[in-house]
Amino acid sequence: MEPRSSLTPSAEEPSSITRAALRSRLDLIVADRRWRASVPNLEALVARCLEASWPWLDRDRVPAFLLAGDHAIKALNAAFRDKNKPTNVLTFEENGAFGDGDIALAYETVRREAKASGKKFSHHFAHLVVHGLLHLAGHDHHRPDEARLMEMTESRILARLGVPNPWRMGGGRGA
Repeated sequence: MEPRSSLTPSAEEPSSITRAALRSRLDLIVADRRWRASVPNLEALVARCLEASWPWLDRDRVPAFLLAGDHAIKALNAAFRDKNKPTNVLTFEENGAFGDGDIALAYETVRREAKASGKKFSHHFAHLVVHGLLHLAGHDHHRPDEARLMEMTESRILARLGVPNPWRMGGGRGA
C-alpha cells in the first residue's frame, strides 16, 4: 500500500458522527495498569490521536491497541519479528487478532525513552500511537526518504494535538 503524502492529506475531517463512531469502535486493552497511572484520560488521548491522524488513514480501519509491559511486548516481538527484546511499539497489519490491525506499546520502554529524551511521557506516548497508525496506513521508515516523509507527517499530526515536534531539539521537555 502506498502511504498518503504528508503534504497532501485528505481534506476530509471526521464529522461529529464519525468521531462518535470512531470512539465507539476504539478497542483499548490496558494490560499494564501503569499506563492509566501515567497517562491522564488515556482513552481520550488515544481517540484524539486517531482523530488527528484521520486525514492520513484508511477510513475503514480502527485498530485495537494493546498497552502492556516490556515482558509481553518482548514475547510478541520474538514471536512475530524474531527479535528477543522489547520495543516501544509494534504494529500488526489488518488481519490482526482483533480485526482492523493492532498496535501494541511497551510501558517500560516508552517510559525509558521519554525520560532519556526529556519528553513528557504522554507526548511520547501520543507520538508512538501516531507512529503506529501511520504504519497501518502504509508508511515506513526503512529508507531516508520514507523516514523523512513519516517524520514530517508525524510532526503535522502531533501539532494538531498540541504535542511538540519530537524531531526538534528540546521538543517536549517535561514530566
